[in-house]
Amino acid sequence: LASRLEGQSKTYGVNIIIGPNTQAQATEFAALELDLIQVKGKTVPVRIFALLGGPELAQDSAYQSHVELHGRMLEAYRAARFDEAGKLLAECRRSKLPLETLYDLYSERLDAFEAQPPPADWDGTFTATSK
Repeated sequence: LASRLEGQSKTYGVNIIIGPNTQAQATEFAALELDLIQVKGKTVPVRIFALLGGPELAQDSAYQSHVELHGRMLEAYRAARFDEAGKLLAECRRSKLPLETLYDLYSERLDAFEAQPPPADWDGTFTATSK
C-alpha cells in the first residue's frame, strides 16, 4: 500500500502521502485528508492523507481552521452535493498551504460530475488506475 500511495503523490501535488494507520499513529503531525482511494491491486478503498508538517503547523489555528473547512468540502463531495462542494472548494483555495494541485484535481472532478453525475450508489471513492 505504501508503494502505491507514494506513486500517487504527484497526482495530488504533495510530497508525502500516508495511509490511515500511519496517520493514526502520528496524530501530533499536520496531516490533511486527501481522498478515499482504491489503489491498483487492492479491493478496499482507504483514506489517504498528506503529511504537511510537524507539530507546530498542526497546532496553528489557521491550519486547524483549514482542516475543518477542507473536511466540510470532502463531506459535501462524497455526499454528491457538488454545488456545495464547489463553493467550499473556492474557500479552500484561499489557504496559504501549497495545495493548488489537489484543489485543481477536485475542480476537475466536480466539472466532470456536472457533465456526467456518478451512479446513485457512489460513495466518493476514487479508483486509481496507475501505480
